[in-house]
Amino acid sequence: MTLQNLRDQIDSLDDQLLQLLNQRMNFVRQVGELKRSTNSIIYRPERERQILDRMNALNGGPLSESALEAIFLEIFAAARNMELPERVAFLGPEGSFTHQAAESRFGAVSAYMAQPTIRSVFESVETGRARFGVVPIENNQEGVVNETIDLLNEKNLMIAAEAEIAVHFTFATQTDNLADITHIYSKDIAFRQCSKFLNDSFDGLQAEMVPVESTSKAAKMAAQQPRTAAICSHIAAKLFGVPVLFDNIEDSNLNRTRFLLLAKDFRNEPSGRDKTTLIARLQNSNSPGVLAEFLQEFNARGINLTKIESRPLREGATFRYWFLLECEGHADDPALQEILNHHTADVKWLGSYVRVS
Repeated sequence: MTLQNLRDQIDSLDDQLLQLLNQRMNFVRQVGELKRSTNSIIYRPERERQILDRMNALNGGPLSESALEAIFLEIFAAARNMELPERVAFLGPEGSFTHQAAESRFGAVSAYMAQPTIRSVFESVETGRARFGVVPIENNQEGVVNETIDLLNEKNLMIAAEAEIAVHFTFATQTDNLADITHIYSKDIAFRQCSKFLNDSFDGLQAEMVPVESTSKAAKMAAQQPRTAAICSHIAAKLFGVPVLFDNIEDSNLNRTRFLLLAKDFRNEPSGRDKTTLIARLQNSNSPGVLAEFLQEFNARGINLTKIESRPLREGATFRYWFLLECEGHADDPALQEILNHHTADVKWLGSYVRVS
């Protein structure tokens, strides 16, 4: 078979894909009309997860699971934006890992708003300037993001979904020869996490490591200055048009960050693989056994607690705390419903959503 024959077959398949995608969008439009008539929520992470699980079960390759999911997430995003255009706020700057996490769930076609602080992301959603917000909550190397946890307690927003991404760094430069590079820009933590690559690649060379406030800023500077390079995310290199010379240069491939997708008045239907986040402000929390008794209620009902974080109450001069908890299951599950009904004054439900791992 000739190269032209193969290209002709690919073109034929592309024609069929286009027809099928437009047929799918016609059905999506009808779904959107029904949702608007009943004032239903457009974004349904649990429904998207069901579709992805079904596609992964049917997939015989050679598409990998991650590639298949990336394709369908873009299809979902295009469909949602046809039903109702989405504006998504995220912790900036553009090209940050939070930007990457946002695009991984809302696709490239959504309208994005880079915000300077985590608080401003919460406030963008709270005031309606954005339909959704994306903020980091924890990194498996650095720990939790306390500002996000504190704002979950302070603000009245819901968790619509979570996203988890592997933190990969690229080495981006307009220069082909490493010996010609005079400056390498990045955030200080990125230099630490890519130290092995830097030591191996620049041993004996004269490139200066220059810390900047973000890896996105590093990519922007590398785009503007010849004979320089940036250690940055892949999305930042793409955004500023800097060629990637080396990919995945981090010392550890286990570095992962989890993000929360925030919304107002949001509720997912049970999916069978859910996680629930709660805030507990227990009465007499300093009294012996109060916290232990509360946690025992989960154990007695067979509910698996996956996270508990304590934060200072900041009321009065005593040392008192409130707690953020994550557990497996949905708020509609009878066992978890019993706990919520028993602690209506003490516990704030932040959302039940499909867990990613």
